[in-house]
Amino acid sequence: MLIALLHACAGLALLFYGGEYLVRGAVAIAHKFGMSSLSIGLTVVAFATSAPELAVSVSAALDGAPEIAVGNVVGSNIANIGLILGLAAAISPLLVENKVLRIDAPIMLGATCIMCLFLADDDVNRLEGALLSAGLVAYILYTLWDAKTHPEPSEEDVEVTGALVEKPIYYDAFLFILGLGMLIGGGKLLVTGAVQAALLLDISQAVIGLTVVAVGTSLPELATTLVAARKGYGDMAIGNIIGSNIFNTFGILGVTSLVRPLHAGVIGWPDMVTLILLSGVVMMFMRTHYRVDRREGVLMLAGYVAYTGWLVVS
Repeated sequence: MLIALLHACAGLALLFYGGEYLVRGAVAIAHKFGMSSLSIGLTVVAFATSAPELAVSVSAALDGAPEIAVGNVVGSNIANIGLILGLAAAISPLLVENKVLRIDAPIMLGATCIMCLFLADDDVNRLEGALLSAGLVAYILYTLWDAKTHPEPSEEDVEVTGALVEKPIYYDAFLFILGLGMLIGGGKLLVTGAVQAALLLDISQAVIGLTVVAVGTSLPELATTLVAARKGYGDMAIGNIIGSNIFNTFGILGVTSLVRPLHAGVIGWPDMVTLILLSGVVMMFMRTHYRVDRREGVLMLAGYVAYTGWLVVS
């Protein structure tokens, strides 16, 4: 048991610091190419902070633990909204841009519904994985096109860009590659420790994936979102979470099922309904004066705590 815990802790540490380096390098490179904070939050930061989920899910699939792979995606998306966005809003109310409410949030909800439809038969095959991956490519291309045709630089963007260009681009590329390597190694260690713990404690892989692994791989999102919320960058915080959920659904589940078809196991309707409800509720909250306030953040946190408690006792 001690070895399993050591594997898991080492994996979490590598995921956290690897995510930090990857985000710093990716954001710096993106700013050098003139992307806005919102666009970076929806794409570069969101995808970079979701890299631990990708590393863990692919490792789990290749190691014969598909339930951890699927549980990681579903559980991470639930944690992103209920735990991370809820905590960020409870710390500081988050302002929402009109574009996010009109386009990105509905895409997140649509992607969630498509994923639940594919999971209804307890399997995600390669054809479904290809369709999910195509959805990610289409979303990235649209976001980049929108950022190019509707540039909206803010004072924050100008200040951050000015600070980041002090470092040469090869330094940023080094951070990105270093972080990616740490994420791959950390994902492998975390999956190994989680599988060992599940076997020793007689806990299903799906529950481990929905809880410990999901929260562990969401640490980069947690750190990035809380920092953005504390500094008053609500667009970056919300963009990070919405973009991460889109990437988790389209990209991670899609790519992982292309590598090896996935069996969902005990991932059931309560888990999928919880995710759909949270996605719908956060959209409803965002429509109230284009912001998510502290009370709404506390309500999302309470929902996540209730869901986790149900998982533990069921």
